[in-house]
Amino acid sequence: MSDRWSLSTREDLRYAIVSWSEHTYNRRRCQCGLGKLTPVEFELAFAPNNISAQAA
Repeated sequence: MSDRWSLSTREDLRYAIVSWSEHTYNRRRCQCGLGKLTPVEFELAFAPNNISAQAA
């Protein structure tokens, strides 16, 4: 089995990446490389404080 794909459009590539990240990469599992935080917790911990203020 080959791990290479032949994608004809950027949309196909985007779909393949999103599918992999949603189905293969576990975003809820604590990651040792992130100081035992989940990827979402790590991103929120190091995001600038003004992001939530800009969204309001």
